[in-house]
Amino acid sequence: MLFLSLIKIYPPLSWEIKKKRMTRVKRGNVSRKRHKKILKLNKGFRGSASVIYRTAKQQSMKALRYSYANRRQKKRQFRSVWITRLNAAVRRYGLNYSEFIFYLKNRSIQLNRKVLAQLSICDPEAFTQLLLF
Repeated sequence: MLFLSLIKIYPPLSWEIKKKRMTRVKRGNVSRKRHKKILKLNKGFRGSASVIYRTAKQQSMKALRYSYANRRQKKRQFRSVWITRLNAAVRRYGLNYSEFIFYLKNRSIQLNRKVLAQLSICDPEAFTQLLLF
């Protein structure tokens, strides 16, 4: 009788384990997909940056940071290229870049530097007419 009352108070261990056990989660394919995605991004990188996941992840993060910054730098560099081209084109007519921009603003000609640089290269006659306008 005493034994039966103890069973009611303390249930068997196997019953406890069954009740608390969760279903098994298999994650091998998830991490493999993640690793393959990073390694695919890093094709062409040198050394372990294209082979070993840990360094590949670091290098891809660094490359993404550089690409973000360089997209902004590209805009600055192109603007300086256009200014240099305009300066070279305008010096043939005895002006410099700053005088040319001042002249355009006074005449209220609202062409940007990209279009003006393209015009000076592709259509020099139209560019001369712009200066004589």
